[in-house]
Amino acid sequence: MDQSDAIIIGSGLSGLVAAAELGDRGKRVIIVDQEPRSFLGGQAFWSLGGLFMIDTPEQRRMGIRDSADLALNDWMGSAQFDRDEDAWPRKWAQAYIDFAATDMRQWLHAMGHRWFPVVGWAERGGGFADGHGNSVPRFHLTWGTGPGIIEQFVRRCLEHEKAGLIDFRFRHQVDRIDMENGAAKGVSGTILADDTAERGQKTNRDAVGDFALRAPCVIVTSGGIGGNFEMVRDVWPTDRLGPAPATMIAGVPAHVDGRMINISEQAGGHVINGDRMWHYTEGVKNWDPIWPAHGIRILPGPSSLWFDACGNRFVPPALPGFDSMGTLREILKTGYDYSWFVLTQKVIKKEFALSGSEQNPDLTSKKWSEVIRQRILSGARATDAVEAFKEKGEDFVVAHDIETLARGMNQIGGGDLIDAAKLRAQIEARDAQIDNPFSKDAQMMAIHAARNYRGDRLLRTAKPHKFLDPANGPLIAVKLHVLTRKTLGGLQTNLDSQMIGADGQTVPGLFAAGEVAGFGGGGYHGYNALEGTFLGGCIFSGRNAGRSRAIA
Repeated sequence: MDQSDAIIIGSGLSGLVAAAELGDRGKRVIIVDQEPRSFLGGQAFWSLGGLFMIDTPEQRRMGIRDSADLALNDWMGSAQFDRDEDAWPRKWAQAYIDFAATDMRQWLHAMGHRWFPVVGWAERGGGFADGHGNSVPRFHLTWGTGPGIIEQFVRRCLEHEKAGLIDFRFRHQVDRIDMENGAAKGVSGTILADDTAERGQKTNRDAVGDFALRAPCVIVTSGGIGGNFEMVRDVWPTDRLGPAPATMIAGVPAHVDGRMINISEQAGGHVINGDRMWHYTEGVKNWDPIWPAHGIRILPGPSSLWFDACGNRFVPPALPGFDSMGTLREILKTGYDYSWFVLTQKVIKKEFALSGSEQNPDLTSKKWSEVIRQRILSGARATDAVEAFKEKGEDFVVAHDIETLARGMNQIGGGDLIDAAKLRAQIEARDAQIDNPFSKDAQMMAIHAARNYRGDRLLRTAKPHKFLDPANGPLIAVKLHVLTRKTLGGLQTNLDSQMIGADGQTVPGLFAAGEVAGFGGGGYHGYNALEGTFLGGCIFSGRNAGRSRAIA
């Protein structure tokens, strides 16, 4: 099948969603991807599987009162839209809120998706009510994590493949979107040599031939730029975030390379908000890497003490899990590109979660017995994955006293930036706030507030305790790196996922969905993301593309 109704570039989540919807309509679809079939599902496979949904049964069972109005207020306060080109992103944000508050869960549930019963509270903000952050927990963890997210869409696409409606072309790297008279007519590019690399590993780019495929519609679902440090630095907003970090680690595989962005622009598409991006501040080097510079994000609870490279405690709202971009700015202001968590064994046991499907085999396996063993019946131990990082990770220091901890931090950080006496004084001041239920320490107030939510009290927030009490030890320090992750800007699209050119008009036959489209419109997050909105945006924009009546 060299001729089809639509060609989809990329077999990640948004591409699979679009293809499944088109297949349901009886359309003939060719999916091209530069990676092998074993990479089907793309970056989403490696995710924790969180989805931003509103007023769900899971929320209500946990005592959470949510609404579309509250979620929209949170979104707009976080997005801080301030540009003329934000017109379509604003519309996408409103549309996603409507989707997340109505048929999103019902549609996914009917398909076979299920969720962990405890709803997570991510990006809590910590500023004003009209600013950044989630007012309530909205992070719905998919049962099965990333593989669970893609499972049903893979199933639907494979069924359509068997029926002859979908044709996968792996190891096909698109070099051009072919246009005639301003309209899409197909794609052409390079056939790459076979590669037996394990999923996520870097593959070869050896050319063994070329190809040309025809279709009146081309849907670009190729992802962002997080695996391409050069592109990240090229668009880094120095004026807003400070200088780009000299050292970064990669939260996504190397195939997330941004190639299709420029190719789409050459075909008539238009990138907006390219300077808006989302990188995490809590990255650690993977002791068992899969892709180059492989980093893992720590999803922290609220109790770890956060220090800059020189051992100065950050000022709220630079608290764990509250404001990613705000904290990134504070870190880069110091002149260093890393920071430190200091915590105890009790904190790491209760509050450390590692992002990624492979770091949560109990949740990924969908085995309740493993979840209970790893997270409830493990005594003082954290999950096996977290304990492995504590033992083998090069960014971790474990000690029974402050002096030894400081020496270890200086050894890892290089130099003598951490003064043990200064570190002790700051921790002692914090510990002095533990003896009563009141506090003037903003972080302690946040911890008490978190424990008012029974989900946090049960699984994500340790009971307040003194860090310097040996009974709560050992002490742990973790060096935190900037971890690349998401492109918030992207190809401008209307609500049918049709690309919009620089002239403000739709480009006939061209579509974009997922991260390459800023997850919708060219940047529906604005300046800040509320978590669960990356996968959610891939699903929503991919669905809109697949259901678009512009694809006849």
